[in-house]
Amino acid sequence: MTGQLVDDRGLVPPAIHPLADLLRRDVEGVLAAFMDSQRTDFIRIVASVDAPDSALHAVFADLDRLAPGRRAVSLQPLFLELHQHVMGHPVWRHPFFARVFEGRITLGQIKSFAAQYFNQIKNTRQCVALAIGRFHGLSELAWGHGGERVSELTQIALAQLVADEYGVGSHGLDDYPELGRLLASKTHMVMYRQLFDGLGMAASEQDVAMLPAVADNVLIQRLVAGHEAFSPLEALASVGLGMEWGVPEFFSLLLGGLIRVSLRDGLGLTPHHLEVFIAHVRYDVLHAVSVMLVTSLHMHHPQDLATVKNACNMLMAGRAAMMAGLYRHVFGEDGPEIGQESRYRVADPRMEAALIAARRTIAPRQVVGGEAYRLSTATPFSRDR
Repeated sequence: MTGQLVDDRGLVPPAIHPLADLLRRDVEGVLAAFMDSQRTDFIRIVASVDAPDSALHAVFADLDRLAPGRRAVSLQPLFLELHQHVMGHPVWRHPFFARVFEGRITLGQIKSFAAQYFNQIKNTRQCVALAIGRFHGLSELAWGHGGERVSELTQIALAQLVADEYGVGSHGLDDYPELGRLLASKTHMVMYRQLFDGLGMAASEQDVAMLPAVADNVLIQRLVAGHEAFSPLEALASVGLGMEWGVPEFFSLLLGGLIRVSLRDGLGLTPHHLEVFIAHVRYDVLHAVSVMLVTSLHMHHPQDLATVKNACNMLMAGRAAMMAGLYRHVFGEDGPEIGQESRYRVADPRMEAALIAARRTIAPRQVVGGEAYRLSTATPFSRDR
């Protein structure tokens, strides 16, 4: 990517970020802008389901023919309720993000954060693949021809997320890349290492042992997506709604902060160095909408809404604990406590038991204080009991 991060007026070009006045907003202003744009995008896309000339209409019409009544919920009210629930969680305005966005961070602290957050980036993408595996021909979900079609649509939506993460895209038989070019695909991990290049970080500084709080978040995401204790609906909600909806907003805060510090300290960061943040802002909204659509096809019972919210709450609790751990690690002090409404508390014994068991399976050298971490029984959910 080429171009300037800001113009002479201090505005961010559209190729860098959809909000030209990003650096003039506060955290709440950024969050509000993304909530509004996501609502607008979803309402527009949902409307196309009923537009006879749209490709999405054809997909859902085919589904209705194969499985009459399968669309048991009204999409727009469902989206608005779940979107407000997820985006209302305080994790998206965490003090860590606010401090970075305001530029109250040094180059050394940025490097410390970048290395640890890379552990999140390079591990949690696999959760989508775990979730894909929950939708198969031996499950109750696949019953009948309509069930198989719903399962296939779910797999397609999730597979596109994986393809975007790994930079493999879609290819026809006539333009399928040769193996060398395929294995050299521009993954999000490759994009993230461009940030390391911009920060002047050597290879030895890039791959480090995880903080316990980061390891917990990675495990929580993997467990909800793939552990048999959690249902396929919970897996789907976790990798779509729980992971995707807040990403454009907080990546915008990180991007804005890095731009400020680069300009202030003369770091010389370019759009190429910051491409991983730019890409997530652009594409994760579409990811969230696509997974929301297929999630709705699996919601048939009154309790399903509470199930989806609980799955999202587990993901957001893990992320909040991770951000608190990163704050301590990067800034050398505890950050301000974030308030939490009762609707976000997780009192789910399945997760506590699964997380404690999963810790015991990790390679100790992969986590800071790994031996102690393996035996720890305190979890991010302990205070919610």
